[in-house]
Amino acid sequence: MIAIIDYGVGNLFSLVSSLKYIGQEAEVTADEATLTRADKLILPGVGAFEDASARLRTTKLDQLVIREAARGKPILGICLGMQMLFEKSLEFGTHEGLGLLRGVIAPIPSDAEHKIPHMGWNALQFKGEKSPLFKYIDEGDHVYFVHSYHAVDCENSVIATTEYGMNVTAAVAQGNVFGAQFHPEKSGTVGLNILRAFAEM
Repeated sequence: MIAIIDYGVGNLFSLVSSLKYIGQEAEVTADEATLTRADKLILPGVGAFEDASARLRTTKLDQLVIREAARGKPILGICLGMQMLFEKSLEFGTHEGLGLLRGVIAPIPSDAEHKIPHMGWNALQFKGEKSPLFKYIDEGDHVYFVHSYHAVDCENSVIATTEYGMNVTAAVAQGNVFGAQFHPEKSGTVGLNILRAFAEM
């Protein structure tokens, strides 16, 4: 079973529907026992880093994520959920993350051609050896982004970038911890295939 961590970050219907579409049992829950029993965890996230990380700490689910990651359980952070896997964010101040991955969340620079937030479909460029997360997709496939901040100083964990006036971190992985800056659940067949690969880990 794949458990989607519920710490009050919004509507998770699309993610649950996507997982069920590919034949996976999925449950949105904040129950510690259920999350501990789950085969895999997804950490979603929308909104501001400070608010989301505070909610995660208040519910003590931050420690659960850290513990389950140390046990080797596959964990996938999506969008803001991916950002919270890192050491800190510079979004409206400096805020501590989970520290599962080395790196910092920083603003994406804007210019006349590249407005912020970065919103829309962009191609993935793989970095290094193709990650198991991408076993069912090809380099150049498009996924859907909505974000104003991105991960930097994280070269050791980057498995894909996208171009938006610069190379923007699109996905990361280190051991059993994975992150997607884009939304697989909003990325059509490509996104479903990424979720399918994660479910098979």
